[in-house]
Amino acid sequence: MDEGKAARPRPQWWSRPRGASAGQPAPADDTGQGTAPSPAPPAAAGPGTEPRDAVPETSQGPASGRTGAGRVPEPGTVPPGPPKPLHGEDPYATPPYGGPGPWAPAPLVQLPSATPPHGVQAYSPATTPPYGVPTVPRQTPHPASAQAPAAAPGGPAPAPAPAPVPSGPAHGPAPSSGPVPVSPSAPVPAPRRRRRGGAVVGALALALVAGGTGGLIGAYVERNGNVSDVELPQAPEERRDGKSDRAPGTIAGIARQALPGVVTLHTRGGDREERGTGTGFVLDRRGHILTNEHVVDSARNGDTVQVRFHGGQSARGEVVGKDSGYDLAVVKVSGISGLKPLPLGNSDSVRVGDPVVAIGSPFDLDGTVTTGIISATRRPITAGGAESGSETSYVDALQTDAPINPGNSGGPLVDTKGRVVGINSALKPADAGSRIPEGTGGGSIGLGFAIPVNQARRVAEELINDGRATHPVIGITVDMEYEGDGARIGDPDSGEKAVTRDGPADKAGLKEGDVVTEADGTPVHGGEELIVRIRSHRPGDKLALTVRRDGDTREVKVTLGSAGGGN
Repeated sequence: MDEGKAARPRPQWWSRPRGASAGQPAPADDTGQGTAPSPAPPAAAGPGTEPRDAVPETSQGPASGRTGAGRVPEPGTVPPGPPKPLHGEDPYATPPYGGPGPWAPAPLVQLPSATPPHGVQAYSPATTPPYGVPTVPRQTPHPASAQAPAAAPGGPAPAPAPAPVPSGPAHGPAPSSGPVPVSPSAPVPAPRRRRRGGAVVGALALALVAGGTGGLIGAYVERNGNVSDVELPQAPEERRDGKSDRAPGTIAGIARQALPGVVTLHTRGGDREERGTGTGFVLDRRGHILTNEHVVDSARNGDTVQVRFHGGQSARGEVVGKDSGYDLAVVKVSGISGLKPLPLGNSDSVRVGDPVVAIGSPFDLDGTVTTGIISATRRPITAGGAESGSETSYVDALQTDAPINPGNSGGPLVDTKGRVVGINSALKPADAGSRIPEGTGGGSIGLGFAIPVNQARRVAEELINDGRATHPVIGITVDMEYEGDGARIGDPDSGEKAVTRDGPADKAGLKEGDVVTEADGTPVHGGEELIVRIRSHRPGDKLALTVRRDGDTREVKVTLGSAGGGN
């Protein structure tokens, strides 16, 4: 407790009136009624005790006329109060359990209901307020304050408790700091109920209509791809005035350069009405065309050959010369202007892996272009000779994986600069044996063979100038039945001498029984390979041979002779 406070308790406006002590008359006022005695000073506090207030008297009010324990006081006497405690009252002590304290709430003040702001709906405490309006808790008066204090007998009536003055105006919007009290007795209009049923039904109907429409549109788009006609994008057409053509080094550029000089050949003749189809290319502006011998083989006894150019022109051609040993032939056409000869390359400069392009008329499909690489060089092959009277061709060929099919025979094999490096002549189908057919049989399996252009050029010149080609020879007979490694000189079944007297081999010292193992440093594994190596040279060239005789190996040089080729 603070020391500055007075020892005597101060009367509070909510405290009940105190009765007079026993034996003390209450003084009378002008109205003839007694007044409440002033409170006695607190008793002196003994050691270890604290002053306490006097216990207030209780009264039933003036209407009851009774005091104390229900006894009626005699006239002219003051009713005794409750027994005084042995110690003084403590004005700051906690009241007994159940007794009212100085902090008991005042009775509920009835205030007029405040008018809600515009747009705010008034509500009844018995109903749930609308969303956003705070709930006002119902105030219940305290039991202790439900009954007003009674006045003492003969004294003045106690003053009513003052009503709390509201901090804000009585009317107008409620402050934002707390809820606005609303009188339960005031009529509050009931909140309008929202019509949700119709909105829900409308939303469901709209969803069903939208879903059905979307499903129909989706099904149509899925089936037809679009709601409108299909228009596919396409690049514009490139000009063909030479400014937008492909580069010369590309496949398209090579084809554009070479196709005007490639022709398709058709032959028909002989007693058996044989027909042949193949390809050729223009050698010069005089009208000479180079092709394979087996393409024009059916044109005998002056039969003509039908020549069709890439531009669509056709002309009759005449066979100038042919050689079955090299499988080459030359056809000449007349009366055709604007011929475009193909340039000739050098087959000795070709390397394995070089890209090449094959052009021809497979199965009479003229102007067909295929591409590949050089798979091998100096590949010894033999073609033809299967029919009686036909001669076997021995070719030191270029192998390529560019597709070559029947009808490509005689067509050019060109490099990336459009120069001819070979003449397409043979293919090896999957069902063929060791002998390669001359452009007949099944389709390509990536094993195509071409005559080197160096050899074809020499033969073509001889056929154009002399009508026949010469073959280089060394004057020996080779044993084709020999199963050892190399080519053995001599044929036991021929009955003739294996070495021609005074021939190139005889002059070089070769004898029957010798085995040739190499030619110009290239291994020779059989008789056919030795012939191919000899045919790859010109007559008069020198050829170095490695010979095995009686277990000893020696090297000899042979000057190649010449023999006339067959027509």
